[in-house]
Amino acid sequence: MPNETTAASVAALRADVLRHITYTMGKDAPHASHYDWRLALSFALRDRIVEPWFAATRRTWETGAKRVYYLSMEFLVGRLLEDAAINLGLRDVAREALAGLGVDFATLVGEEPDAALGNGGLGRLAACYMDSMATLGCPGYGYGIRYEHGLFRQSIVNGEQREQAEDWLTQRHPWEFERPESAYVIGFRGEVTHAQGRAVWTPAETVHAEAHDTPVIGWGSRWANTLRLWSAKPTALFDLARFNHGEYAAAAEPEALARTLSRVLYPDDTTFAGKELRLKQEYFLVSAALQDILRRHLAGGHALSDLPALAAIQMNDTHPALAGPELVRLLVDVHGMGFKEAISIAVACLGYTNHTLLPEALERWATYLLGSVLPRHMQIIEEIDAWHARQHPTRPHWVGIVKHHEVRMGDLAFITSHRVNGVSALHSKLVKKTLFPELDALHPGRVVNVTNGVTPRRWLRLANPTLATLVTGSIGPGWEADLERLQGLEPLVEDAGFRAEFAAAKRSNKIALTDWLRQTQGIEANPDAIFDVQVKRVHEYKRQLLNILQTIAHWQRLRENPGSALPRLRVFGGKAAPGYQAAKEIIRLINDVAVVVNADPKTRDALQIVYPENYNVSMAERLVPAADLSEQISTAGKEASGTGNMKFALNGALTIGTLDGANVEIREHVGAENFFLFGLTAAEVTERRRDPEHARKAILANQPLQDVLQMIAEGRFSPDDPSRYHGLVHNIWNSDYFLVASDFAAYDAAQAQVDVAFGDPDRWWRMAALNTARMGYFSSDRAIREYMTEIWGTKSAL
Repeated sequence: MPNETTAASVAALRADVLRHITYTMGKDAPHASHYDWRLALSFALRDRIVEPWFAATRRTWETGAKRVYYLSMEFLVGRLLEDAAINLGLRDVAREALAGLGVDFATLVGEEPDAALGNGGLGRLAACYMDSMATLGCPGYGYGIRYEHGLFRQSIVNGEQREQAEDWLTQRHPWEFERPESAYVIGFRGEVTHAQGRAVWTPAETVHAEAHDTPVIGWGSRWANTLRLWSAKPTALFDLARFNHGEYAAAAEPEALARTLSRVLYPDDTTFAGKELRLKQEYFLVSAALQDILRRHLAGGHALSDLPALAAIQMNDTHPALAGPELVRLLVDVHGMGFKEAISIAVACLGYTNHTLLPEALERWATYLLGSVLPRHMQIIEEIDAWHARQHPTRPHWVGIVKHHEVRMGDLAFITSHRVNGVSALHSKLVKKTLFPELDALHPGRVVNVTNGVTPRRWLRLANPTLATLVTGSIGPGWEADLERLQGLEPLVEDAGFRAEFAAAKRSNKIALTDWLRQTQGIEANPDAIFDVQVKRVHEYKRQLLNILQTIAHWQRLRENPGSALPRLRVFGGKAAPGYQAAKEIIRLINDVAVVVNADPKTRDALQIVYPENYNVSMAERLVPAADLSEQISTAGKEASGTGNMKFALNGALTIGTLDGANVEIREHVGAENFFLFGLTAAEVTERRRDPEHARKAILANQPLQDVLQMIAEGRFSPDDPSRYHGLVHNIWNSDYFLVASDFAAYDAAQAQVDVAFGDPDRWWRMAALNTARMGYFSSDRAIREYMTEIWGTKSAL
């Protein structure tokens, strides 16, 4: 169990904070700023992480334990100060220690920048899994890129998304340790020759990958793992001769070219240069990680043939799919192993988590691009493809890695892995049935399911201390590491007093959110309204468009019949990829509608819309505890799992959603009566699309939807440019691939049922409390245990 607050622990932490104020920050206490105090506290807490971190590393080496290496382009870790304090059992200690110095702990926590290392669910899942691996004592490393600017900082200007460079590293990042001695050369381009029967790749471009290590402490500080992020540095230093000749910009070209690799997450790939940069980033991550893995393995005195017994390498989606060919290259070209043994070792080590059924997200690289940037890897990929075809002579001719002058990265990841997992029960079935049916038939049993989970330390204990206190007071401590214990709340749900406490916890979070909205958005929200929240990456399949169209219909009904529905606050949030114009158009429509609706004197007390800019982990920690209704309304068959749906339900928000992703399993666990279901199933979606007139038929059958589309087309929400959304409206009428029109009526009816339920407080709070009580299955601890057993073959070192 984490430590309790004692006078001695408070005094010790206070002394260490003061020591860091003096000797690390170079200040005296009377002149220290909030920034100084935050970093001093961070360093004092980091000091307490180092000992269990070192101890875990020593124990792993001494026991020869198998390590897990988790490769991901994203690690959306969020703020780390309070998270570390909680897992160390020192949050109350830190609060008291600072209070004695006249410093407010909450203020320091609120000023810490979010680490800009991810975009959405994929990256946040990786962060949750790192937390759970450390909590469970699963020896491991996370490997990612230390982006200087992350995805981007979003602002909303005149309703439109604007992208600026994220500036999280303009401040000192106190949680990491630089490891300049852990650096590897990464090559690009060049030529491949043959000498003594072996391929020799001579890259034309090289950079160094330098390591930055962040220790990840588990609950109770019993174990700590490492998040190792790579930063690109030039192999050729500053060109002094060119500088002295007045070529100042050219002299810095090597550094600029290297830093480009680790500047931005997901550069816009609508240009050839953007595609090339993405490919280089993915290889940069994979090559640095695998060189590091092999170095560590050999340093332990192990034979390379023993690698599968000591290393499990997990590819988080298709971005690290080059891990297969890179591992083969290192084993064959560098270490002299034969191809057959190398590919056998690669398959035994590698696992592939698929996160999407969307064709555009299953990356495909033109053979010309991949062959020019990574010429040796193109050869190895073709050799892997030919090897697989020989191994499976019944393989259909249309199946393979290299087809139609493209390299299919999903197929490459599947073929080079011993396990492929989906991230929800429905998604895993679709991976077999619709995504890789031929490969699944050739490799029966290779596809398994591990439904996603979220860490209760971050998403209940940290984000919702009011509800966490109620939970602890009701079932006792320890649920943070055993979330199934939430079942102990279920008998209490029938107690009116408990339901009243549960409702009070939610209302306190709503009041806190209304204060924040007033300060940051200028919105005066009613804490007794339904807080209806949809926050996630903006994509057409996630159907923020369906939400705003129904919001307009709801507004029209309120105008015609004031008082016909309960007050509601609609909260949207999320970023659209810079090159994704349709998603950016949806963001603008939401904001244009908000301007009109929020200014309407007839309805402003009953309906408000807000779109806070730059949605991130810290904003989620405000919104999730305050939400009454969780919008999980993706087109069935498109959302692999979702983790936002789990966070909201864990915090007592009811879900309105389709049978998509993990919604299916959440509904099974919380009970169908405690979930607002609507919409077509995945099979019905496929069938509906066969009718080329499906959109027009659905619209013509629904007068409110016709009216909404007419208002948008006429420029009701864009009077400065009435034609602004003509393309969007035309698409709904004539294409509507994501079936917004087909699901509109069912969604509208489900929203009416939300009003009915919320209007009956006794029923609503019973439903909400049961959601929390029945969400124990969706802990990331359970998910990691399944990975350890079903995929990695690892055991806890605790």
